[in-house]
Amino acid sequence: MLTDRELSALKPKDKAFKVSDRDGMYVAVLPTGTISFRYDYRLNGRRETPAIGRYDVDLARKQARDPDALEFGMSA
Repeated sequence: MLTDRELSALKPKDKAFKVSDRDGMYVAVLPTGTISFRYDYRLNGRRETPAIGRYDVDLARKQARDPDALEFGMSA
């Protein structure tokens, strides 16, 4: 399973490359440095590869908010 530490250590190369997780899930690392989550599967013999989202290294480094500081529900 890919961890945050492994993802943040990925560096771009001259060509795009994949780092597999399991069961068709992988990340694609583009030469621009973009890391995106993708999933390969087959439907009726046809290969499909949806992009699920991007990995943001800066966002991963930010500390999580204090749950008590979050407001829940509707304000009056």
